[in-house]
Amino acid sequence: MKAITYERYGEPDVLQLSEQPMPKVAPGEVLIRVRCAAVNPVDWKLMSGKLDAVMPTFFPVIPGWDVAGTVEAVGFDVPEFAPGDEVLSYARKDFVQGGTYAEFVSVPARAVARKPAALGWEEAAGLPLAGLTAYQLLTRLDTQRGDVVLVHAASGGVGVMGAQIARNLGARVIGTASQKNHAFLGSLGIEPVEYGDGLAERVRALAPDGVDVVADFVGGVLPTTQAVLRAGGRHASIVDDSVQQAGGHYIWVRPSGEDLQVLADMAAEGRLEVAIAERFPLERAADAFRLNQTGHVRGKIIVQVAND
Repeated sequence: MKAITYERYGEPDVLQLSEQPMPKVAPGEVLIRVRCAAVNPVDWKLMSGKLDAVMPTFFPVIPGWDVAGTVEAVGFDVPEFAPGDEVLSYARKDFVQGGTYAEFVSVPARAVARKPAALGWEEAAGLPLAGLTAYQLLTRLDTQRGDVVLVHAASGGVGVMGAQIARNLGARVIGTASQKNHAFLGSLGIEPVEYGDGLAERVRALAPDGVDVVADFVGGVLPTTQAVLRAGGRHASIVDDSVQQAGGHYIWVRPSGEDLQVLADMAAEGRLEVAIAERFPLERAADAFRLNQTGHVRGKIIVQVAND
């Protein structure tokens, strides 16, 4: 099969289009014929070697953890899926090697969700990692109807998912963003607030009694979180592990087909927008990485593997 691979750590120029063996399909796994994958910052951070101390890596590596496609085959004892099923997955495994920038990928069935017919392929591919990260953080904090939620970096890739998900959970959502993104957040029902100096005062002006939940998707904001969180409030970060010493949670997303199905249905019903910023064919994956590395893209970058 065709796949994007790298044989050593480095920058996007280490990526190459190559022929690789078909993945084996272990018991409890499904083999997915990839339609679309998506780029996430963790993909190029892994490629650079920054997470080498955390996850074992076996070269050559096929990068990518987000995928949408069609079930090609199933392993032993997988009654919940069959060839031809349209699916999506956060396909992270316990080691770095066989990812989603390829014509086929094998994934544990427990990490797979069904793609609703109303959800497009690109949106399905852009949903898993960012959506699950936001959803699992908010549910870990027991976000409920009537809560006031502050989302740090609400216009970012994960933050915009979190802000929308919190709204769907019935919360009032205040989101930090630059002025240029305020109208966009407002269109999603989010109350935008300018980040930077004086942020705590601006949040307090909107929520004089403090906020119930703070979701940190950017890091470096713990003092502001503490200044606006009401007594008994809950907070978590996906970036800053020091929140644990301040009574918060440090979240690392986990694959979950069950959670992903909730999000896929939410998106299919029009309650969760998955914005698409740019599309690249498989052979231009290096360009997709370079664009993601700029940090100036609003929406998901999609790698198109198959079009038919």
